[in-house]
Amino acid sequence: MTSESVQPTAGPSRRTVVAAVGAAGVAVALTACGSEDKSESGSGDKSEDTTGGAAASGAALAKTSDIPEGGGKIFKEAGVVVTQPTAGQFKAFSSKCTHAGCPVTKVAGGVIVCPCHHSEFSIEDGSVKKVPATQPLAAVKITVAGEDIKLA
Repeated sequence: MTSESVQPTAGPSRRTVVAAVGAAGVAVALTACGSEDKSESGSGDKSEDTTGGAAASGAALAKTSDIPEGGGKIFKEAGVVVTQPTAGQFKAFSSKCTHAGCPVTKVAGGVIVCPCHHSEFSIEDGSVKKVPATQPLAAVKITVAGEDIKLA
């Protein structure tokens, strides 16, 4: 038997390959997170137009008579809930629940209700009335001129 010497072949070491694969994975994850943020609807992002058309162009979102006293109405396309806690007092909030981002679907009994985990929010100030949500609904600026309610 003759002993042959085996020469290592030129190429990257195992450590170099593992490090490169790990770095590539991190880069892909960061890119995916960045693009996901931009592609989401961003209902809570006040800089993005979520009004669904008419209200964005200056048209009224609703008439004051559309909003029941002690209750409210949800405008899905606009991503807004408009409430009238007391006669003539109108408030608006994001319709996106602060717990898991589900759209709220009901205004009843002085609260705005999320169907996903049953969080409830005050029609007066958007504060949490029933958990699991821990943050209030974001206030949305509106203007009331005569009978018209518009997003500000």
